[in-house]
Amino acid sequence: QVKLTESGGGLVQAGGSLRLSCTASGRTISAYAVGWFRQAPGKEREFVATIGQNGVTTVYADSVKGRFAISRDNAKNTVYLQMNSLKPEDTAVYYCAARFLGISTSPAGYNIWGQGTQVTVSS
Repeated sequence: QVKLTESGGGLVQAGGSLRLSCTASGRTISAYAVGWFRQAPGKEREFVATIGQNGVTTVYADSVKGRFAISRDNAKNTVYLQMNSLKPEDTAVYYCAARFLGISTSPAGYNIWGQGTQVTVSS
């Protein structure tokens, strides 16, 4: 079973950028579709972006389209989320998740999750 570890979170001012990493161990990440989700205090976990095994198929939430970019480097067993033009409403714990089938925008579609990394955007 693959294990996922997120990193790269932190505190950034509005308009700034961060790059999150989701690194797999135990198995190669290339066999999995990977999604990024986020959860703000008092809110449900919401979809952010997902990328297929081929690294070409991507889907983004409307709220991040044009600002965030998901990519993968299977040689490094890592999926990235580049976040630009950050807004205070992007503040949340960000999770990566993996599934053996194709992409999904629903958290219920993923059975492997990382522990999350905090992203805080100050105004």
